[in-house]
Amino acid sequence: MVSSLTTFDDIVAAASRVTNKVQHTPLLESHLLNTWLGHRILFKAECLQTTGAFKLRGATNFLAAMEERGELPKHIVANSSGNHAQAVAYAASLYNIPATIFSSQRISEVKAAATRSYGAELCLFPTRAEADCAVAEAAKAAGTVWIPPYNHPDIIAGQGTATLEALNDAGHVDAVFAPCGGGGLLGGALLATRELLPDASVIGSEPAAANDASRSLQSGQIESLDGVPDTLADGAATPSVGEHTFPLLQQLDDFYEVEENQIAYWTQWLQHLLKIHVEPTCAMSMAAVAAWAVNTPPGQTALVMLSGGNISQASMSKIWQTDYLQQPPNIMQQEDNV
Repeated sequence: MVSSLTTFDDIVAAASRVTNKVQHTPLLESHLLNTWLGHRILFKAECLQTTGAFKLRGATNFLAAMEERGELPKHIVANSSGNHAQAVAYAASLYNIPATIFSSQRISEVKAAATRSYGAELCLFPTRAEADCAVAEAAKAAGTVWIPPYNHPDIIAGQGTATLEALNDAGHVDAVFAPCGGGGLLGGALLATRELLPDASVIGSEPAAANDASRSLQSGQIESLDGVPDTLADGAATPSVGEHTFPLLQQLDDFYEVEENQIAYWTQWLQHLLKIHVEPTCAMSMAAVAAWAVNTPPGQTALVMLSGGNISQASMSKIWQTDYLQQPPNIMQQEDNV
């Protein structure tokens, strides 16, 4: 059995389990961006992680913890819109365990292809709700374990190793930024930062078009999306946060809702400035960084968690419908549009 409350010690234990199974991803920065913002911005490049996203950390820790307890299953199932699907497929292959992934037909083609390439069976349904019902039914089979995308202590602890690793590499930072889908990455970031740098701010963001976390934080209880959100940030389009992640999100220092034009804007700029492929979900955090930069005395350091780099051609076309690179970022204007 596992505890329902994730702690920093759980993250440290997770780090010891996954250290030889995941990539130690680098910190990147753009001196030009630093000049524009008046702060040093460090980027944890989980887009360079195996499978292209931080999700591998949680899935790998989940199975490694089961192995420690002598509880490895005969079959693994999971539900995901993409990055978690790839992570579970890859982690299952490390342990030679068959995996079946349940997803909606809206899954990115590139993520679907990668999931299958790692050896998993991919079952697609018209809606996310139908996929969620199917995985719940499949999980009832003997010897089968359901690896959730975020709402589990071992998943949160695994995701927290990304921030632990980044802070150990960076040293002192004044603020940590991460996107919020189900809250696993952001919750893990909060736990690691509070322990290592208790005076640093931890700030989250999500699409205004998929603002269930923001509404939950305002109401004090978990709120769900009414339908399928139309957002470029597909990694943050989860129906709701979970009972394990929500108490962590309630401890955040700030939280932003980001409009779609800002998500596209910063996806373009980060790809240009850092010369890497980043998903809209993690580029979204830069809208929050820009707002923070305007209201913070210059010369501070921020850490931005770049959660993934898996983008379909269809998404790229939407991102580049308008070319935002003609003029340097107007930071004051960015704050107004968050």
